[in-house]
Amino acid sequence: MSKKLADKIALITGGSTGIGLAAAQALAEQGATVYITGRRREELDAAVALIGPSAKGIRADASNLNDLDTVFSTITSESGQLDVLFANAGGGDMLPLGQITEAHFDRIFGTNVRGVLFTVQKALPLLRKGSSVILTGSTAAVKGTANFSVYSASKAALRSLVRSWALDLKDSGIRINVVSPGPIRTPGLGGLVPEEHRQGLFDALAAEVPLGRLGEPEEVGKAVVFLASDDASFINAAEIYVDGGLAQI
Repeated sequence: MSKKLADKIALITGGSTGIGLAAAQALAEQGATVYITGRRREELDAAVALIGPSAKGIRADASNLNDLDTVFSTITSESGQLDVLFANAGGGDMLPLGQITEAHFDRIFGTNVRGVLFTVQKALPLLRKGSSVILTGSTAAVKGTANFSVYSASKAALRSLVRSWALDLKDSGIRINVVSPGPIRTPGLGGLVPEEHRQGLFDALAAEVPLGRLGEPEEVGKAVVFLASDDASFINAAEIYVDGGLAQI
């Protein structure tokens, strides 16, 4: 059976752990050559080894524009094109309104919004007609979460940007969509609380999901493959939820 992404070139930012790593594995399994970025060399090298020979790692901080220039110059010199961009790098920690600091705000919006904006902008010269751009959103953008307002707002900003960018790109043949996970069993989710409270957090989140469990990174990876492939050729400016129904009822 032919692979859906044979001969395609993909970039996943924040691809060394969690959802990014699972998506990179899924894209590679469908025939894509996959570039992944990450800030920590050890994790990046381990991810490349796990994905296999079609993966290439570039150490980069997606919120640093100089690092992004290095990423795209590397892809230009090695591959000369880009067919799939999964702008996934991001994250956030929890603070209540009365404790939010400039550093907290700048860190989260710097990666989740500013970094994503310039990742997409700098990718445009490499993206061909029929290319797919995918951003990582979150159910937190549509459901209030205590102590998580800055992160939630950053993901809502991405959803808004995609609606406008689809119009900016309407003559390019490039599709752009958002995949919005619910609670997914990743190191990032677990890292929101001390280790002794981790299982309690997982159990509480699972109880809110109509399917009664957390999602797995691989389940989001499958949605990314769908949006990246020609199976989604008429899906544009959309938000695809992978949330077990959490944000739907």
